[in-house]
Formats: sequence, C-alpha cells, structure tokens
Amino acid sequence: MSRTALYNRHDSLERALKLFWQKGFHATSLKDIEGALDMRPGSIYAAFGSKDGLFQEALDYYARSGLTELERILSKEPSPLLGLAAYLRQLGGIRDKELPSRACLLVKSLLELGAREQATLAKVEMLLAGMETRFIGYFTEAQRLGEMDSALDATRLGRRLQAEVMGLRAFAQRDVDSAAVHALAEDMALSIEALRIDEHATV
Repeated sequence: MSRTALYNRHDSLERALKLFWQKGFHATSLKDIEGALDMRPGSIYAAFGSKDGLFQEALDYYARSGLTELERILSKEPSPLLGLAAYLRQLGGIRDKELPSRACLLVKSLLELGAREQATLAKVEMLLAGMETRFIGYFTEAQRLGEMDSALDATRLGRRLQAEVMGLRAFAQRDVDSAAVHALAEDMALSIEALRIDEHATV
C-alpha cells in the first residue's frame, strides 16, 4: 500500500472512529459514514467490506491508540506502579479534553452489541482482554522488580484496575465537574502507590 493510500486509510479510520464513538454502532447510518469519510458507498465497501468491517477496524485503531498512550506514560516513570498511578492521574483530566465521548468506546460497544453482531462483539472482548493482560503484566513486572509483594494476586489487581478505569470513564460521561473526576483518579492512583513495598516508597 502506498504511503498516500496508507495515510488516507488512517484519516478515514480516525473519522470513522469519532463518528462511531459519538453515536454508537447502531445509530450510525451509512449516510453518516459517507459524510464523515467523504466517500461513496462503493468506495467504502471496497476499502472496508461493510459497515461492520469498518467498525471492527476502527475498534482496532482505537485500542492501538490507547495502548500506545499507556506505554508512552509508563515509559516516562521509573517503575511499573508509578507508571500506572501516572496513567490514572492523566485519565483524571478526561473532562478537560474535546472527545466524541468520555466513556470507553470498547465498553460502550460491549453494552450495545447483541446477537446479530457476534463477530464484532468477539472483537470487543478480545481487545478488552488484551488491555486486561497488559495491566496484569505491569503488576507482574512490579513483582519481578521487587516493587510489589509477590504474594499479591497480579491477575486480580489487573482486573480491578481495568474495572476502575471503566468506571472512572463512565463517571466522567455524567454531568459532573472536572475536579470530581480528578479527585477520583487521584484516589485510585494513591491506591496503586500504596501497593509499593517500603524500600520502594520513594524514588
């Protein structure tokens, strides 16, 4: 694929992502997609196969972007737990950003999709499982480095963190002020930092 074609595909996915994220899968019509992507139906089907195919590719794009941002934040911190705490604090500013929705697109899709969209629902499950695995991996790494007690259950901690992130983003979707979201994120970050054993309490 040429560089121009690749760029155009990324641009189309970015536009489709914003549309689906704002309206949801079912409420997004083909006319909506045509307008957002500035493409005719034939071109959309040639490029992505179907509305469902476009949606699945947009989900992949969304998940990759989220993981890239997570890794960027953690790479700036001296340890896994401090990195996860920094990630939560950054997430606390979600109401300060211009986004199609503050709720996670994967979670919105998990709640929206039904029996008719089994393949896409399986994609959502796979992407959420991938994020969970990434969180578990960071807790496991913290144990390997001696930052966290090896007796703690890294799997449960990773799943709890994912649930907290989901909940924080759903809370931010409500009509609440940014300070309330920041405060909740700070509480969550402090609970991660509290897992650090004494010799790692300061950096």
